[in-house]
Amino acid sequence: MINDILQESGAALAYGAVGIGLMALGYLVVEVTTPGNLGQQIWTDRNRGAALVLAAKLLGVGIIVTTAILSSEDDLGAGLLSTMTYGVLGIVLMTVAFYTLDLLTPGKLGATVVDARELHPSCWVVGAADLGTAAIVAAAIS
Repeated sequence: MINDILQESGAALAYGAVGIGLMALGYLVVEVTTPGNLGQQIWTDRNRGAALVLAAKLLGVGIIVTTAILSSEDDLGAGLLSTMTYGVLGIVLMTVAFYTLDLLTPGKLGATVVDARELHPSCWVVGAADLGTAAIVAAAIS
């Protein structure tokens, strides 16, 4: 019984590390696709648009990682690999969705969503695109 607890704890730590790493990658994607320093915009400047876009990205990554873990192989190594693969794939697809929206809308979407003067409606659209894409990837995994 103790061995099972230790083994499952190790698996939880490994999957947690993969999930945190993928969320960090999601953070970096938002940092790259929007102008300015994302951390400063959110925590210092209290930019609601930047926070909304980042929150949706992180929730989307979390949805994908959770589904990947629930659908993963019994073998820990194979499960971690599939979780990382699906997580990266989801982030790539969310980024493609962002750039597709950018092509279809006026102006530069990255600059629009972090415009500190107001919470632009495009922030909600970007957030919905991230969560919708995450849901699609999660459904494809399961």
